[in-house]
Amino acid sequence: MKRKFLLLITLLPVLNLMAQDSDKGIAALIEEKFKPVSDTWAGIIFYKIPIMGQGFPVIVIILFLAALYFTLYFKIPQFKFFKTAIKVVAGKYDDIDHHSADTLAGDPTPNTDEDIPETIAVEGHHGEVSHFQALSAALSATVGLGNIAGVAVAIAIGGPGATFWMILVGLLGMASKFTECTLGVKYRDVDEDGTVYGGPMYYLKKGLAEIGKGSLGKFLAVFFAVMVVGGSFGGGNMFQANQSAKMFTNLLGLNGQDAGFYFGIVLAVLVGIVIIGGIKRIGKVAEKIVPFMAVLYVGAAIIILIMNFNLIPTAFKLIVTNAFTPMAGLGGFIGVLIQGFKRATFSNEAGVGSAAIAHSAVKTKYPASEGIVALLEPFIDTVVICTMTALVLIITNLHAIEKTGQALFNYGDKSLDGKGVELTATAFDSMIPHFSIVLTIAVVLFAFSTMLSWSYYGLQGWKFIFGRSKKADMIYKLLFLFFVVIGASVKLGSVLDFSDAMIFAMVFPNIIGLIFLAPKVREELTRYLKAIKKVDNKTR
Repeated sequence: MKRKFLLLITLLPVLNLMAQDSDKGIAALIEEKFKPVSDTWAGIIFYKIPIMGQGFPVIVIILFLAALYFTLYFKIPQFKFFKTAIKVVAGKYDDIDHHSADTLAGDPTPNTDEDIPETIAVEGHHGEVSHFQALSAALSATVGLGNIAGVAVAIAIGGPGATFWMILVGLLGMASKFTECTLGVKYRDVDEDGTVYGGPMYYLKKGLAEIGKGSLGKFLAVFFAVMVVGGSFGGGNMFQANQSAKMFTNLLGLNGQDAGFYFGIVLAVLVGIVIIGGIKRIGKVAEKIVPFMAVLYVGAAIIILIMNFNLIPTAFKLIVTNAFTPMAGLGGFIGVLIQGFKRATFSNEAGVGSAAIAHSAVKTKYPASEGIVALLEPFIDTVVICTMTALVLIITNLHAIEKTGQALFNYGDKSLDGKGVELTATAFDSMIPHFSIVLTIAVVLFAFSTMLSWSYYGLQGWKFIFGRSKKADMIYKLLFLFFVVIGASVKLGSVLDFSDAMIFAMVFPNIIGLIFLAPKVREELTRYLKAIKKVDNKTR
Protein backbone atom coordinates (compact mmCIF):
# COMPACT_ATOMS: atom_id res chain seq x y z
CA MET A 1 0.00 0.00 0.00
CA LYS A 2 2.74 2.44 0.90
CA ARG A 3 4.52 1.66 -2.37
CA LYS A 4 1.35 2.44 -4.30
CA PHE A 5 0.95 5.67 -2.38
CA LEU A 6 4.52 6.73 -3.18
CA LEU A 7 3.96 5.82 -6.82
CA LEU A 8 0.90 8.04 -6.91
CA ILE A 9 2.85 10.95 -5.46
CA THR A 10 5.63 10.55 -8.04
CA LEU A 11 3.05 10.58 -10.86
CA LEU A 12 1.19 13.63 -9.56
CA PRO A 13 3.28 16.17 -11.50
CA VAL A 14 1.55 14.85 -14.63
CA LEU A 15 -1.66 16.24 -13.17
CA ASN A 16 -0.11 19.70 -13.20
CA LEU A 17 -0.52 19.88 -16.95
CA MET A 18 -4.16 19.01 -16.53
CA ALA A 19 -4.55 21.61 -13.79
CA GLN A 20 -2.90 24.33 -15.89
CA ASP A 21 -5.16 23.75 -18.86
CA SER A 22 -8.26 22.79 -16.92
CA ASP A 23 -10.19 26.00 -17.48
CA LYS A 24 -9.89 25.53 -21.25
CA GLY A 25 -9.70 21.75 -21.31
CA ILE A 26 -10.68 18.95 -19.00
CA ALA A 27 -12.43 20.91 -16.24
CA ALA A 28 -14.40 23.08 -18.67
CA LEU A 29 -15.37 20.00 -20.67
CA ILE A 30 -16.52 18.11 -17.58
CA GLU A 31 -18.43 21.17 -16.37
CA GLU A 32 -20.14 21.60 -19.73
CA LYS A 33 -21.13 17.95 -20.16
CA PHE A 34 -21.92 17.23 -16.53
CA LYS A 35 -23.97 20.34 -15.69
CA PRO A 36 -27.29 19.07 -17.12
CA VAL A 37 -26.94 15.81 -15.16
CA SER A 38 -25.95 17.67 -12.00
CA ASP A 39 -28.80 20.17 -12.27
CA THR A 40 -31.35 17.40 -12.79
CA TRP A 41 -30.11 15.28 -9.88
CA ALA A 42 -29.77 18.25 -7.52
CA GLY A 43 -33.23 19.43 -8.58
CA ILE A 44 -34.68 16.09 -7.49
CA ILE A 45 -32.83 15.82 -4.17
CA PHE A 46 -33.24 19.46 -3.19
CA TYR A 47 -36.74 19.82 -4.63
CA LYS A 48 -38.56 22.76 -3.07
CA ILE A 49 -42.22 23.17 -2.30
CA PRO A 50 -43.70 26.66 -2.07
CA ILE A 51 -44.72 27.72 1.43
CA MET A 52 -45.98 31.29 1.84
CA GLY A 53 -44.05 32.42 -1.20
CA GLN A 54 -40.81 30.69 -0.18
CA GLY A 55 -39.26 27.51 -1.57
CA PHE A 56 -38.79 25.00 1.26
CA PRO A 57 -36.46 22.05 0.43
CA VAL A 58 -38.36 18.78 0.93
CA ILE A 59 -35.18 17.08 2.20
CA VAL A 60 -35.01 19.57 5.08
CA ILE A 61 -38.65 18.93 5.94
CA ILE A 62 -38.04 15.17 6.00
CA LEU A 63 -35.03 15.51 8.29
CA PHE A 64 -36.88 17.89 10.62
CA LEU A 65 -39.98 15.69 10.89
CA ALA A 66 -37.84 12.58 11.42
CA ALA A 67 -35.89 14.32 14.20
CA LEU A 68 -39.16 15.42 15.81
CA TYR A 69 -40.54 11.87 15.56
CA PHE A 70 -37.49 10.31 17.24
CA THR A 71 -37.53 13.01 19.92
CA LEU A 72 -41.10 12.07 20.84
CA TYR A 73 -40.65 8.30 20.31
CA PHE A 74 -37.71 8.12 22.72
CA LYS A 75 -39.23 10.70 25.09
CA ILE A 76 -36.77 13.57 24.57
CA PRO A 77 -33.51 11.60 24.80
CA GLN A 78 -31.38 14.67 24.07
CA PHE A 79 -32.21 16.11 27.49
CA LYS A 80 -32.82 12.90 29.41
CA PHE A 81 -29.46 11.33 28.52
CA PHE A 82 -27.21 14.37 28.13
CA LYS A 83 -25.46 13.87 31.47
CA THR A 84 -25.21 10.14 30.80
CA ALA A 85 -23.47 10.87 27.51
CA ILE A 86 -20.84 12.96 29.30
CA LYS A 87 -20.27 10.13 31.79
CA VAL A 88 -19.90 7.53 29.02
CA VAL A 89 -17.33 9.64 27.16
CA ALA A 90 -15.51 10.24 30.45
CA GLY A 91 -15.26 6.46 30.94
CA LYS A 92 -17.50 6.02 33.98
CA TYR A 93 -19.16 2.91 32.54
CA ASP A 94 -16.13 1.37 30.85
CA ASP A 95 -16.12 -1.58 33.24
CA ILE A 96 -19.47 -2.89 31.99
CA ASP A 97 -18.94 -1.62 28.47
CA HIS A 98 -15.54 -3.15 27.82
CA HIS A 99 -14.27 -5.33 30.58
CA SER A 100 -16.91 -7.29 32.44
CA ALA A 101 -19.40 -9.99 31.61
CA ASP A 102 -22.95 -9.06 30.81
CA THR A 103 -24.37 -10.14 34.17
CA LEU A 104 -25.49 -6.60 34.93
CA ALA A 105 -27.80 -6.77 31.93
CA GLY A 106 -29.23 -10.06 33.17
CA ASP A 107 -27.07 -12.38 31.06
CA PRO A 108 -26.01 -15.42 33.15
CA THR A 109 -22.40 -15.62 32.00
CA PRO A 110 -20.73 -18.52 33.87
CA ASN A 111 -17.81 -17.95 36.20
CA THR A 112 -14.72 -19.27 34.45
CA ASP A 113 -11.01 -18.64 34.19
CA GLU A 114 -11.24 -18.93 30.43
CA ASP A 115 -11.65 -16.03 28.03
CA ILE A 116 -15.20 -14.69 28.22
CA PRO A 117 -16.65 -14.16 24.72
CA GLU A 118 -18.53 -11.05 25.77
CA THR A 119 -15.35 -9.32 26.93
CA ILE A 120 -13.45 -9.94 23.73
CA ALA A 121 -13.88 -6.22 22.97
CA VAL A 122 -10.95 -5.56 25.27
CA GLU A 123 -8.77 -7.40 22.79
CA GLY A 124 -10.08 -5.32 19.88
CA HIS A 125 -12.53 -7.85 18.45
CA HIS A 126 -15.67 -5.82 19.02
CA GLY A 127 -14.55 -2.36 18.11
CA GLU A 128 -11.48 -0.41 17.13
CA VAL A 129 -11.73 2.99 18.83
CA SER A 130 -12.84 4.47 22.13
CA HIS A 131 -16.08 6.40 22.67
CA PHE A 132 -14.17 9.68 22.58
CA GLN A 133 -12.29 8.74 19.40
CA ALA A 134 -15.50 7.68 17.66
CA LEU A 135 -17.16 10.95 18.67
CA SER A 136 -14.11 12.92 17.51
CA ALA A 137 -14.00 11.10 14.17
CA ALA A 138 -17.68 11.78 13.56
CA LEU A 139 -17.35 15.41 14.69
CA SER A 140 -14.36 15.90 12.42
CA ALA A 141 -16.65 15.11 9.47
CA THR A 142 -19.45 17.47 10.48
CA VAL A 143 -17.56 20.33 12.14
CA GLY A 144 -16.23 22.18 9.15
CA LEU A 145 -16.98 24.84 6.61
CA GLY A 146 -20.70 24.64 7.39
CA ASN A 147 -19.97 26.04 10.84
CA ILE A 148 -17.94 28.92 9.44
CA ALA A 149 -19.34 29.67 5.99
CA GLY A 150 -22.82 28.14 6.15
CA VAL A 151 -23.83 29.91 9.34
CA ALA A 152 -22.54 33.23 8.03
CA VAL A 153 -24.73 32.88 4.93
CA ALA A 154 -27.75 31.96 7.11
CA ILE A 155 -27.32 35.07 9.26
CA ALA A 156 -26.56 37.36 6.33
CA ILE A 157 -29.59 36.26 4.31
CA GLY A 158 -31.99 35.21 7.06
CA GLY A 159 -31.02 37.68 9.76
CA PRO A 160 -30.41 37.04 13.47
CA GLY A 161 -33.65 35.06 13.79
CA ALA A 162 -32.20 32.22 11.71
CA THR A 163 -30.03 31.38 14.73
CA PHE A 164 -33.09 30.43 16.79
CA TRP A 165 -34.30 27.88 14.23
CA MET A 166 -30.77 26.62 13.76
CA ILE A 167 -30.48 25.85 17.47
CA LEU A 168 -33.90 24.15 17.48
CA VAL A 169 -32.95 21.86 14.61
CA GLY A 170 -29.63 21.10 16.29
CA LEU A 171 -31.40 20.03 19.47
CA LEU A 172 -33.91 17.87 17.62
CA GLY A 173 -31.15 16.35 15.48
CA MET A 174 -29.62 14.86 18.62
CA ALA A 175 -32.44 12.29 18.66
CA SER A 176 -31.77 11.26 15.05
CA LYS A 177 -28.05 10.80 15.78
CA PHE A 178 -28.90 8.68 18.82
CA THR A 179 -31.10 6.42 16.72
CA GLU A 180 -28.80 5.89 13.75
CA CYS A 181 -25.62 5.43 15.79
CA THR A 182 -27.22 2.86 18.08
CA LEU A 183 -28.25 0.88 15.01
CA GLY A 184 -24.79 1.32 13.51
CA VAL A 185 -23.23 -0.57 16.42
CA LYS A 186 -26.03 -3.14 16.77
CA TYR A 187 -25.83 -4.39 13.18
CA ARG A 188 -22.13 -3.93 12.44
CA ASP A 189 -19.95 -6.73 11.06
CA VAL A 190 -16.69 -7.65 12.80
CA ASP A 191 -14.00 -9.62 10.97
CA GLU A 192 -11.84 -12.24 12.66
CA ASP A 193 -9.01 -9.72 12.87
CA GLY A 194 -11.26 -7.25 14.72
CA THR A 195 -11.84 -4.90 11.77
CA VAL A 196 -15.28 -3.31 12.02
CA TYR A 197 -17.66 -2.69 9.12
CA GLY A 198 -20.72 -0.68 10.00
CA GLY A 199 -23.15 2.04 9.12
CA PRO A 200 -26.54 2.31 7.41
CA MET A 201 -25.53 -0.20 4.71
CA TYR A 202 -25.44 -2.90 7.37
CA TYR A 203 -28.44 -1.99 9.50
CA LEU A 204 -30.54 -1.49 6.36
CA LYS A 205 -29.58 -4.92 5.02
CA LYS A 206 -29.45 -6.93 8.26
CA GLY A 207 -31.97 -5.00 10.34
CA LEU A 208 -34.73 -4.88 7.73
CA ALA A 209 -34.14 -8.56 6.93
CA GLU A 210 -34.64 -9.28 10.62
CA ILE A 211 -38.14 -7.79 10.49
CA GLY A 212 -39.07 -9.51 7.21
CA LYS A 213 -38.17 -6.74 4.75
CA GLY A 214 -35.00 -8.23 3.32
CA SER A 215 -35.51 -7.24 -0.33
CA LEU A 216 -36.21 -3.63 0.58
CA GLY A 217 -33.23 -3.62 2.93
CA LYS A 218 -30.81 -4.88 0.26
CA PHE A 219 -31.94 -2.26 -2.25
CA LEU A 220 -31.73 0.59 0.28
CA ALA A 221 -28.32 -0.59 1.50
CA VAL A 222 -26.78 -0.64 -1.99
CA PHE A 223 -28.34 2.72 -2.84
CA PHE A 224 -26.90 4.22 0.35
CA ALA A 225 -23.46 2.71 -0.32
CA VAL A 226 -23.31 4.17 -3.83
CA MET A 227 -24.31 7.60 -2.53
CA VAL A 228 -21.78 7.61 0.30
CA VAL A 229 -18.94 6.73 -2.10
CA GLY A 230 -19.89 9.54 -4.48
CA GLY A 231 -20.34 11.98 -1.62
CA SER A 232 -16.94 11.08 -0.18
CA PHE A 233 -15.16 12.00 -3.41
CA GLY A 234 -17.01 15.27 -3.84
CA GLY A 235 -18.42 17.08 -0.80
CA GLY A 236 -16.25 15.10 1.62
CA ASN A 237 -13.08 15.59 -0.40
CA MET A 238 -12.87 17.86 -3.45
CA PHE A 239 -14.97 20.64 -1.94
CA GLN A 240 -12.89 20.61 1.25
CA ALA A 241 -9.62 20.64 -0.71
CA ASN A 242 -10.90 23.40 -2.98
CA GLN A 243 -12.01 25.72 -0.19
CA SER A 244 -8.94 25.22 1.98
CA ALA A 245 -6.65 25.74 -1.04
CA LYS A 246 -8.48 28.95 -1.90
CA MET A 247 -8.18 30.29 1.65
CA PHE A 248 -4.50 29.32 1.95
CA THR A 249 -3.39 30.67 -1.42
CA ASN A 250 -5.35 33.91 -0.92
CA LEU A 251 -3.67 34.42 2.44
CA LEU A 252 -0.25 34.09 0.84
CA GLY A 253 -1.25 36.28 -2.09
CA LEU A 254 -0.82 33.42 -4.57
CA ASN A 255 -3.04 33.15 -7.62
CA GLY A 256 -3.60 30.60 -10.33
CA GLN A 257 -4.16 26.87 -10.36
CA ASP A 258 -0.46 26.07 -9.96
CA ALA A 259 -0.60 27.21 -6.34
CA GLY A 260 -3.73 25.16 -5.71
CA PHE A 261 -2.14 22.13 -7.36
CA TYR A 262 0.96 22.17 -5.16
CA PHE A 263 -1.19 22.79 -2.09
CA GLY A 264 -3.26 19.78 -3.16
CA ILE A 265 -0.16 17.56 -3.39
CA VAL A 266 0.93 18.46 0.13
CA LEU A 267 -2.61 17.94 1.42
CA ALA A 268 -2.86 14.58 -0.36
CA VAL A 269 0.40 13.42 1.24
CA LEU A 270 -0.82 14.39 4.71
CA VAL A 271 -4.23 12.80 4.19
CA GLY A 272 -2.62 9.67 2.75
CA ILE A 273 -0.35 9.22 5.75
CA VAL A 274 -3.38 9.14 8.03
CA ILE A 275 -5.97 7.21 6.02
CA ILE A 276 -3.57 4.39 5.19
CA GLY A 277 -3.63 3.58 8.90
CA GLY A 278 -7.41 3.09 8.89
CA ILE A 279 -10.00 4.14 11.46
CA LYS A 280 -7.62 3.61 14.40
CA ARG A 281 -5.20 6.22 13.09
CA ILE A 282 -8.05 8.47 11.96
CA GLY A 283 -9.52 8.25 15.45
CA LYS A 284 -6.19 9.07 17.09
CA VAL A 285 -5.60 12.07 14.81
CA ALA A 286 -9.20 13.26 15.14
CA GLU A 287 -9.13 13.15 18.93
CA LYS A 288 -6.22 15.60 18.83
CA ILE A 289 -7.36 17.84 15.97
CA VAL A 290 -11.02 18.27 16.99
CA PRO A 291 -10.33 19.64 20.50
CA PHE A 292 -7.59 21.88 19.07
CA MET A 293 -9.96 23.23 16.42
CA ALA A 294 -12.63 23.83 19.03
CA VAL A 295 -10.23 25.73 21.30
CA LEU A 296 -8.83 27.71 18.38
CA TYR A 297 -12.11 28.75 16.81
CA VAL A 298 -14.53 28.77 19.75
CA GLY A 299 -11.84 30.36 21.94
CA ALA A 300 -11.55 33.30 19.57
CA ALA A 301 -15.33 33.61 19.46
CA ILE A 302 -15.48 33.68 23.27
CA ILE A 303 -12.82 36.43 23.36
CA ILE A 304 -14.95 38.55 21.02
CA LEU A 305 -18.06 37.92 23.12
CA ILE A 306 -16.20 38.95 26.28
CA MET A 307 -14.94 42.10 24.55
CA ASN A 308 -18.54 42.97 23.72
CA PHE A 309 -20.41 41.44 26.65
CA ASN A 310 -22.66 44.51 26.86
CA LEU A 311 -24.06 43.67 23.40
CA ILE A 312 -24.84 40.01 24.19
CA PRO A 313 -28.34 40.71 25.63
CA THR A 314 -29.19 42.76 22.54
CA ALA A 315 -27.93 39.97 20.28
CA PHE A 316 -30.08 37.34 22.01
CA LYS A 317 -33.07 39.67 21.90
CA LEU A 318 -32.59 40.01 18.13
CA ILE A 319 -32.26 36.23 17.76
CA VAL A 320 -35.55 35.55 19.56
CA THR A 321 -37.65 38.45 18.26
CA ASN A 322 -36.49 38.11 14.67
CA ALA A 323 -37.19 34.39 14.69
CA PHE A 324 -40.92 35.19 14.75
CA THR A 325 -41.06 38.77 13.50
CA PRO A 326 -38.19 39.07 11.01
CA MET A 327 -36.81 42.30 9.66
CA ALA A 328 -38.16 43.61 6.38
CA GLY A 329 -36.57 42.18 3.27
CA LEU A 330 -35.60 38.83 4.81
CA GLY A 331 -38.30 36.79 3.13
CA GLY A 332 -40.69 36.85 6.06
CA PHE A 333 -41.09 34.29 8.83
CA ILE A 334 -40.77 31.28 6.50
CA GLY A 335 -37.67 32.72 4.82
CA VAL A 336 -35.89 33.08 8.16
CA LEU A 337 -37.03 29.64 9.31
CA ILE A 338 -35.78 28.04 6.07
CA GLN A 339 -32.32 29.57 6.48
CA GLY A 340 -32.01 28.31 10.05
CA PHE A 341 -33.36 24.85 9.27
CA LYS A 342 -31.28 24.41 6.14
CA ARG A 343 -27.93 25.48 7.60
CA ALA A 344 -28.34 23.43 10.78
CA THR A 345 -29.38 20.35 8.79
CA PHE A 346 -26.51 20.67 6.35
CA SER A 347 -24.05 21.30 9.17
CA ASN A 348 -24.70 18.42 11.58
CA GLU A 349 -25.98 15.84 9.03
CA ALA A 350 -28.31 14.29 11.62
CA GLY A 351 -30.44 11.73 9.80
CA VAL A 352 -28.05 11.46 6.85
CA GLY A 353 -26.48 8.33 8.36
CA SER A 354 -22.84 9.21 7.73
CA ALA A 355 -21.88 9.51 11.40
CA ALA A 356 -23.19 6.02 12.13
CA ILE A 357 -20.29 4.66 10.08
CA ALA A 358 -17.68 6.23 12.38
CA HIS A 359 -19.56 5.41 15.59
CA SER A 360 -19.90 1.76 14.50
CA ALA A 361 -16.18 1.24 15.10
CA VAL A 362 -16.40 1.93 18.83
CA LYS A 363 -15.27 -0.57 21.46
CA THR A 364 -18.50 -1.54 23.18
CA LYS A 365 -20.93 -4.39 23.59
CA TYR A 366 -23.88 -2.11 24.29
CA PRO A 367 -25.03 -0.40 21.07
CA ALA A 368 -27.09 2.16 22.98
CA SER A 369 -23.97 3.38 24.81
CA GLU A 370 -22.63 4.80 21.55
CA GLY A 371 -26.03 6.11 20.55
CA ILE A 372 -26.08 8.12 23.76
CA VAL A 373 -22.55 9.40 23.08
CA ALA A 374 -23.66 10.45 19.59
CA LEU A 375 -26.24 12.76 21.17
CA LEU A 376 -23.40 15.15 21.88
CA GLU A 377 -22.43 15.53 18.23
CA PRO A 378 -25.23 17.85 16.98
CA PHE A 379 -25.06 19.71 20.29
CA ILE A 380 -21.36 20.48 19.88
CA ASP A 381 -21.60 21.08 16.14
CA THR A 382 -24.76 23.18 15.92
CA VAL A 383 -25.85 24.37 19.35
CA VAL A 384 -22.34 25.38 20.44
CA ILE A 385 -20.08 26.07 17.45
CA CYS A 386 -22.70 27.32 14.98
CA THR A 387 -24.27 29.53 17.64
CA MET A 388 -20.85 30.96 18.48
CA THR A 389 -20.35 31.93 14.85
CA ALA A 390 -23.81 33.47 14.70
CA LEU A 391 -23.27 35.51 17.87
CA VAL A 392 -19.93 36.83 16.60
CA LEU A 393 -21.53 37.95 13.34
CA ILE A 394 -24.49 39.62 15.04
CA ILE A 395 -22.40 41.31 17.74
CA THR A 396 -19.66 42.58 15.41
CA ASN A 397 -22.38 44.00 13.17
CA LEU A 398 -23.96 45.75 16.18
CA HIS A 399 -20.54 47.02 17.24
CA ALA A 400 -19.81 48.43 13.79
CA ILE A 401 -23.14 50.26 13.71
CA GLU A 402 -22.57 51.60 17.21
CA LYS A 403 -19.05 52.87 16.47
CA THR A 404 -19.19 53.96 12.83
CA GLY A 405 -22.86 54.16 11.98
CA GLN A 406 -22.32 51.60 9.23
CA ALA A 407 -22.94 47.86 9.36
CA LEU A 408 -20.32 45.29 8.37
CA PHE A 409 -23.00 43.69 6.21
CA ASN A 410 -26.69 44.18 5.53
CA TYR A 411 -29.16 41.48 6.53
CA GLY A 412 -31.08 40.07 3.61
CA ASP A 413 -28.32 40.74 1.09
CA LYS A 414 -28.54 37.65 -1.16
CA SER A 415 -25.34 38.64 -2.95
CA LEU A 416 -23.51 37.38 0.17
CA ASP A 417 -24.55 33.81 -0.65
CA GLY A 418 -21.33 31.91 -1.37
CA LYS A 419 -19.20 34.42 0.54
CA GLY A 420 -19.62 32.93 3.99
CA VAL A 421 -15.93 32.41 4.77
CA GLU A 422 -15.05 35.98 3.75
CA LEU A 423 -17.94 37.32 5.85
CA THR A 424 -16.85 35.39 8.94
CA ALA A 425 -13.23 36.50 8.41
CA THR A 426 -14.33 40.13 8.20
CA ALA A 427 -16.34 39.81 11.41
CA PHE A 428 -13.46 38.25 13.35
CA ASP A 429 -10.90 40.66 11.87
CA SER A 430 -12.97 43.64 13.02
CA MET A 431 -12.40 42.57 16.62
CA ILE A 432 -9.12 40.65 16.45
CA PRO A 433 -6.80 42.18 13.81
CA HIS A 434 -5.37 39.67 11.35
CA PHE A 435 -7.52 36.86 12.73
CA SER A 436 -8.10 35.83 9.12
CA ILE A 437 -4.69 34.14 9.39
CA VAL A 438 -5.91 32.03 12.29
CA LEU A 439 -9.20 31.46 10.50
CA THR A 440 -7.30 30.14 7.50
CA ILE A 441 -5.54 27.63 9.74
CA ALA A 442 -8.92 26.66 11.20
CA VAL A 443 -10.45 26.22 7.74
CA VAL A 444 -7.55 24.02 6.61
CA LEU A 445 -7.81 21.93 9.79
CA PHE A 446 -11.59 21.68 9.43
CA ALA A 447 -11.18 20.58 5.82
CA PHE A 448 -8.40 18.13 6.67
CA SER A 449 -10.36 16.46 9.46
CA THR A 450 -13.51 16.31 7.33
CA MET A 451 -11.57 14.58 4.56
CA LEU A 452 -10.16 12.02 6.99
CA SER A 453 -13.57 10.97 8.23
CA TRP A 454 -15.22 11.02 4.83
CA SER A 455 -12.44 8.85 3.43
CA TYR A 456 -13.46 6.26 6.01
CA TYR A 457 -17.16 6.69 5.23
CA GLY A 458 -16.56 6.27 1.50
CA LEU A 459 -14.27 3.29 2.04
CA GLN A 460 -16.97 1.50 4.03
CA GLY A 461 -19.45 2.05 1.21
CA TRP A 462 -16.85 0.98 -1.36
CA LYS A 463 -16.12 -2.26 0.48
CA PHE A 464 -19.82 -2.96 0.85
CA ILE A 465 -20.16 -2.79 -2.95
CA PHE A 466 -16.85 -4.27 -4.14
CA GLY A 467 -15.83 -6.54 -1.26
CA ARG A 468 -13.30 -6.35 1.56
CA SER A 469 -10.14 -7.22 -0.31
CA LYS A 470 -6.88 -5.33 0.10
CA LYS A 471 -7.04 -4.52 -3.60
CA ALA A 472 -10.44 -2.82 -3.23
CA ASP A 473 -9.10 -0.93 -0.21
CA MET A 474 -6.05 0.25 -2.14
CA ILE A 475 -8.00 1.36 -5.21
CA TYR A 476 -10.38 3.47 -3.15
CA LYS A 477 -7.66 5.18 -1.13
CA LEU A 478 -5.60 6.03 -4.22
CA LEU A 479 -8.69 7.41 -5.95
CA PHE A 480 -9.49 9.48 -2.87
CA LEU A 481 -5.98 10.99 -2.82
CA PHE A 482 -6.19 11.65 -6.57
CA PHE A 483 -9.39 13.66 -6.03
CA VAL A 484 -7.70 15.67 -3.26
CA VAL A 485 -5.32 17.10 -5.84
CA ILE A 486 -8.05 17.56 -8.44
CA GLY A 487 -10.29 19.35 -5.94
CA ALA A 488 -7.53 21.79 -4.97
CA SER A 489 -6.53 22.43 -8.58
CA VAL A 490 -9.59 22.86 -10.78
CA LYS A 491 -13.04 24.39 -10.84
CA LEU A 492 -15.69 21.70 -11.05
CA GLY A 493 -18.82 23.40 -9.78
CA SER A 494 -21.37 20.96 -11.18
CA VAL A 495 -19.46 17.91 -9.96
CA LEU A 496 -19.45 19.33 -6.43
CA ASP A 497 -23.15 20.20 -6.65
CA PHE A 498 -23.83 16.64 -7.79
CA SER A 499 -21.83 15.14 -4.92
CA ASP A 500 -23.65 17.31 -2.37
CA ALA A 501 -26.89 15.94 -3.75
CA MET A 502 -25.47 12.41 -3.38
CA ILE A 503 -24.73 13.05 0.29
CA PHE A 504 -28.28 14.16 0.99
CA ALA A 505 -29.75 11.39 -1.15
CA MET A 506 -28.49 9.16 1.68
CA VAL A 507 -31.32 10.59 3.78
CA PHE A 508 -34.08 8.69 1.97
CA PRO A 509 -32.91 5.10 2.59
CA ASN A 510 -31.56 5.99 6.02
CA ILE A 511 -34.74 7.56 7.39
CA ILE A 512 -36.86 4.67 6.09
CA GLY A 513 -34.58 2.25 7.94
CA LEU A 514 -34.54 4.30 11.14
CA ILE A 515 -38.33 4.41 11.35
CA PHE A 516 -38.70 0.66 10.79
CA LEU A 517 -35.93 -0.18 13.28
CA ALA A 518 -36.76 2.31 16.04
CA PRO A 519 -38.26 -0.49 18.23
CA LYS A 520 -34.88 -2.28 18.09
CA VAL A 521 -33.20 0.88 19.34
CA ARG A 522 -35.63 1.06 22.24
CA GLU A 523 -34.78 -2.54 23.19
CA GLU A 524 -31.07 -1.72 23.22
CA LEU A 525 -31.67 1.44 25.24
CA THR A 526 -33.62 -0.48 27.90
CA ARG A 527 -30.83 -3.06 28.10
CA TYR A 528 -28.10 -0.47 28.55
CA LEU A 529 -30.00 1.65 31.06
CA LYS A 530 -30.57 -1.46 33.15
CA ALA A 531 -26.82 -2.12 33.19
CA ILE A 532 -25.69 1.40 34.10
CA LYS A 533 -28.39 1.77 36.74
CA LYS A 534 -26.71 -0.93 38.83
CA VAL A 535 -23.36 0.86 38.42
CA ASP A 536 -24.91 4.14 39.56
CA ASN A 537 -26.52 2.43 42.55
CA LYS A 538 -23.16 0.97 43.60
CA THR A 539 -21.39 4.33 43.43
CA ARG A 540 -23.95 6.17 45.56
